[in-house]
Amino acid sequence: MRRLAPILLTLAMLLGSAGEVWSANYQKGQEAFLKKDYATTLREWKPLAEQGNADAQFNLGQMYYYGRGVPQDYKTAVKWYGLGAEQGDVDAQVNLGVMYHDGLGVPVNYKTAVKWFKRAAEQRYAVAQFNLGWTYDKGKGVPQD
Repeated sequence: MRRLAPILLTLAMLLGSAGEVWSANYQKGQEAFLKKDYATTLREWKPLAEQGNADAQFNLGQMYYYGRGVPQDYKTAVKWYGLGAEQGDVDAQVNLGVMYHDGLGVPVNYKTAVKWFKRAAEQRYAVAQFNLGWTYDKGKGVPQD
């Protein structure tokens, strides 16, 4: 146990440092985005997204969806939304649901859209709850109710 304690302490310090770096880089990207310096935004957020930062993944999805600093590319938006959605990011879940509902970057798939709306709605996200209610009202991917 005595040998394990220094290893755990070192690991905790490294993980804490990684979180601080993520936060600083994310903030740099956010500041650049607000200045419409999308090249810097992409340079700061893309490595974070590739390392699993759900906020960066969602925001890259937004950049590709709207074509901010990158060519508009719905397929790439779906990729980044999907990675963020799998980690529980409600905005990514809703946007991914919309992509499947509307067939943007993926074939229309109402059942998959409902799946993502449900996941976000279970986290009490009002937009997702509205979208889910609408799908039931229209019978899109679920029995009409």
